[in-house]
Amino acid sequence: MRKDLSGFLEELQERLPDDLVRVERAISPAHFEVTAILQHLENDQKFPALLFEKPLDVSGKPSSFPLLSNVFATRRRCALGLGLAPEYEGLGLSLEYARREAILLPPVIIPKQEAPVKETVQRGEEVDLYEFPIVRHHAMDPAPYIDMTPVMKDPDGDFYNVAFLRTMLKGPRRLGIHMSPRHNWQIHRKNEEKKRPTPVAIVISHHPSFYLGALNVSPFGVDDYARIGAIMGEPLRLTASETLGKDFMVPADAEIVIEGHVLPNLKEAEGPFGEFTGYYGPQRLRWVIEVTAVTHRRHAVFQHIFTGHRDTWVLGGIPKEGSLFNLIRGVVPTTKAVHFPISGGCRFNCYISIDKKVDGESKQAALTALGACDFVKHVVVVDADINIYNEEEVMWAVATRVQADQDVDIIRNVKGNTLDPSQTDDIMTAKMIIDATRPVQRPFAARVEVPEEALSRVRLEDFISRADLERLPKA
Repeated sequence: MRKDLSGFLEELQERLPDDLVRVERAISPAHFEVTAILQHLENDQKFPALLFEKPLDVSGKPSSFPLLSNVFATRRRCALGLGLAPEYEGLGLSLEYARREAILLPPVIIPKQEAPVKETVQRGEEVDLYEFPIVRHHAMDPAPYIDMTPVMKDPDGDFYNVAFLRTMLKGPRRLGIHMSPRHNWQIHRKNEEKKRPTPVAIVISHHPSFYLGALNVSPFGVDDYARIGAIMGEPLRLTASETLGKDFMVPADAEIVIEGHVLPNLKEAEGPFGEFTGYYGPQRLRWVIEVTAVTHRRHAVFQHIFTGHRDTWVLGGIPKEGSLFNLIRGVVPTTKAVHFPISGGCRFNCYISIDKKVDGESKQAALTALGACDFVKHVVVVDADINIYNEEEVMWAVATRVQADQDVDIIRNVKGNTLDPSQTDDIMTAKMIIDATRPVQRPFAARVEVPEEALSRVRLEDFISRADLERLPKA
């Protein structure tokens, strides 16, 4: 079955009906009303996906585009998005991502007349971004932001890069774009050096597996469209753009695509913006997109990500778990799992479990993680008996298996992420490795455990009534 957003929403309603809340009352996304609702829910530790059926557009008029939010705020919805049972939200989800991420599945090209995203086409002066229910997220954001995935094509190679980059609404056909010095930045720099604009297509609303695939950790030069297809489990369907040239392809099954050009050698004030870190990224001079076309389905849904909260964190963490698992296992074959916990925004802290056979393997695993992903600042390596999806167990291992003068390494002057608010330099940072594994070459105290035989023989329900068990509060 072809994967698109409407198909996922139908499956979500059927499989996890309590995970999707429809809001029928009119609401103004550009005046913080959407994020106020999301924050109230988060304060109650509730993270449903929300479909706002009557949002207002940026101009304050009723929008014809329903607004979808918070899709990625739970791992079980991400599991469903990858075609897995929701119970796969733990280790199984990461390992399945790792399996798919190890392959490439080339996309297929379809004619424009068969592409759902081409049901409505607007070019030039017909385009008015103010007609969309674009969200203004946090108090210091100077404008509404589209925080989905711009696509760029390398001018020297036949490959595309897809990444989550914030774009600030500056006018009906004008956006500001922030790019950290990574892949899309590198593509634009190549064009800018030759004083030519960079074609860009912003993909708004697609099947969740498209966005999970977009966040793979692959080297520059790997075609993201092929990698995304592998994550989706089927070839990504593409079709020709309207204004970016017949050789520039866009996802055919997206809900909305905004086409434009990043202008060369032109920067304007952009930001501040409430970023994934939970802090504001500062105002800087950043590039400008001149919008040339918008195409969309007749009944398109507009999607955004609740940045700086679980919607961003979980979405970004799962792909990194899978990608780094493959890389680390290539160096340390006994690697069991990799996890990016909520406590680090699913970016900065990385937990690795290994079945260590030789002292030194833990540091090899940690160095591989640091080298593969510039987001990672702190790596904790634990033994296979520690459940890295339970942060209490990880911190217990740190508390009982670490001597700071022997097991903690600080690495200075390493490339970091420009959005890290703790950095004193725009690029350089310090990183830390904590080896919380037991030594191999000397004895170490054994963990306490209740005998397996007793656990099998003694059942709770034989001693405490089920009604009493259900009344017990969770810690």
